[in-house]
Amino acid sequence: MKLFTISIFAAAWTLTACAESGAQYTPILDGAPTPAFQADLTECQTLARNQKQFDQETMAAATLGAGAGAVLGALDDSTDTAEGAIGGAIAGALAGGVASAVNASERREAIVTQCLRGRGHKVVG
Repeated sequence: MKLFTISIFAAAWTLTACAESGAQYTPILDGAPTPAFQADLTECQTLARNQKQFDQETMAAATLGAGAGAVLGALDDSTDTAEGAIGGAIAGALAGGVASAVNASERREAIVTQCLRGRGHKVVG
């Protein structure tokens, strides 16, 4: 059971770190950057990074995935009930968490892009 708990927390920590990767996004500009671009980029990336609700959504998705995986794993006739539940929970946590982390990363990239456009930069992607 201790291994299970450690595995879930390790997976959740990794997923949260992955989810924040979108905040480091540097978009492509149409033309040369203005003198204010670097300062605006830093501020927009900070804004994206500070959207902690995405991290909470990732943790919730991993937890939900772990619960669903544990139930399905326990019902698997080919393994011991506890072993199946642990394996299912780990797989479910990773599946739910990865999907949510990818989504959070994309949403943070969109925040950076929209923030820069709002500050007058010609962002194309």
